[in-house]
Amino acid sequence: MNKILDRQILKEKLDLLRREGKKIAFTNGCFDILHVGHVRYLRAAKKTADVLVLALNSDSSVQSIKGVKRPLVPEEERAEILAALDIIDFVTIFPELTPLELINYLKPDIIIKGGDWPEDKVVGRDEVKKWGGRVIIIPEVEGKSTTNIVEKIKKVYCPGEYSN
Repeated sequence: MNKILDRQILKEKLDLLRREGKKIAFTNGCFDILHVGHVRYLRAAKKTADVLVLALNSDSSVQSIKGVKRPLVPEEERAEILAALDIIDFVTIFPELTPLELINYLKPDIIIKGGDWPEDKVVGRDEVKKWGGRVIIIPEVEGKSTTNIVEKIKKVYCPGEYSN
């Protein structure tokens, strides 16, 4: 089964699952280099609902958010890696800077974000609450981030350039 879907086909599938009584959780992010922090976060996110949708920032939106040197891994590869995880039911790529348009279109029951996001800053928070949904914040895994991995690689392969 292909788990990487465009938003129209994804909406059709989610509407069918919702009619079957399934709860839909939605999370989003860049997921540039998959690491243990991501896996623990996604595992916890999956426990909140029957279906976990991961909205993946496109390459252009990652560049707008993180700078022109990112992403390190192209969107098609990031999507394939994430879709390979059993804990993720569907992956969709979005080009916008925020997932608000996608959230309004898919109407998930739950929005999940990591602990680095205060609830009042979660995109789609007000909208999901209007249709009876909720926001769940999952504590972040300290010290586990793509940025930390990149910095460690720089120190190993370019020690003179990046010494403290």
